[in-house]
Amino acid sequence: MHRFTVPLTLLALAAATPARAQLPPGFDAAWRALTSAHRDTLRAAGIVGATLAFVRNGRIVAVDYYGMADLATSRPVDAHTIYHWASITKTFTAVSVMQLRDRQLLALDDPVVKYVPELRAIYDPYGPVDAITLRQLMSHSAGFRNPTWPWGGDQPWQPFEPTKWSQLVAMMPYTRIYFPPGSRFSYSNPGIIFLARALEKVTGDVYEAYVDKNIFRVLDMRESYFDRTPWHLLPHRSNNYRVEDGKPVANGLDFNTGITVSNGGLNAPVTDMAKWLGFLMGRPADRQAQYDEVLSRSSLEEMWREVVPTGQASPLGREGMGLCFFLYQRDGHRIIGHTGTQASFRSFFLLDPDTGIGVIGVYNTAGGDDTAPDTRGILDAIRGRVVDELFPLFWHD
Repeated sequence: MHRFTVPLTLLALAAATPARAQLPPGFDAAWRALTSAHRDTLRAAGIVGATLAFVRNGRIVAVDYYGMADLATSRPVDAHTIYHWASITKTFTAVSVMQLRDRQLLALDDPVVKYVPELRAIYDPYGPVDAITLRQLMSHSAGFRNPTWPWGGDQPWQPFEPTKWSQLVAMMPYTRIYFPPGSRFSYSNPGIIFLARALEKVTGDVYEAYVDKNIFRVLDMRESYFDRTPWHLLPHRSNNYRVEDGKPVANGLDFNTGITVSNGGLNAPVTDMAKWLGFLMGRPADRQAQYDEVLSRSSLEEMWREVVPTGQASPLGREGMGLCFFLYQRDGHRIIGHTGTQASFRSFFLLDPDTGIGVIGVYNTAGGDDTAPDTRGILDAIRGRVVDELFPLFWHD
């Protein structure tokens, strides 16, 4: 594997805060051991840059910045580095739909075709398309395919993702439902795009504007945005890399997720993502009124009730799907999370909302030839270690 210069190890533990004062004995030693082993893995795999952060009561209390955000400019990863979060965007889309439900602008059991009539062109061998609901889209149980492109999309002259709604509409006569809607789980990117289309129909806003007004601004996520980077934030944007012949090859700082933005278009620094986890946790408590402006606790709890099991193997044990959130149980504690995969970015978050703890991880290197790193394996391994080694310190505190 090609070796490149990596800045001196940075293990940054947050300054004294109320959240840090609540850390249990043994946390610092466990964090040092975990991040040291994680760094060894990243170096061996040829990962260019990464960040791993531990969140307590809505604040980052321990963080490890590794490697480079951009090799060409020798720019290291730091607290300002902006990553692409891919499918973690889906959790913002789902919360947005729940906002509309709570304002009685739609119902989760409404037929999708009420808002997206173009879907009547798809082939459903199990019954009328009118029976497919918004709730089924949110739980990935509607029966749609996984990829946004059912073919192609793998050539440099083709769009990164469909750029216009008309392109998805043109595919609908070639789209089928693969199982009785509501009967089981099957992850679907197009299903989330259809949710955003319903949101736009109800509100009159484009998706990006809606989320900016009703989530980012309320939670003070000032450096979060979709797709192309604002000029003033470009100095902080992470590149992303595939590995070929053992060497990292840059994919470019920016790319356009087009009409699929609601499915995976989010960019943000880890500091803003910690604010998102704070909202999901409901911590710190003195911000609860602000959090309630986004979504009530009761509605979040509703999103975290299992709709269907995923039937998929996970380092965290049995995995279920709520309303756009993955659900786990460990030692009597529930864990909520999601992952993201797009271009050469890989990301994840996990949280225990009852204890007020969570972890955020993100990598800017994935894919390439047979010398490429197993970034998915690295992600799964660190998720497992966090839940095995760090979370129990708070459960037994």
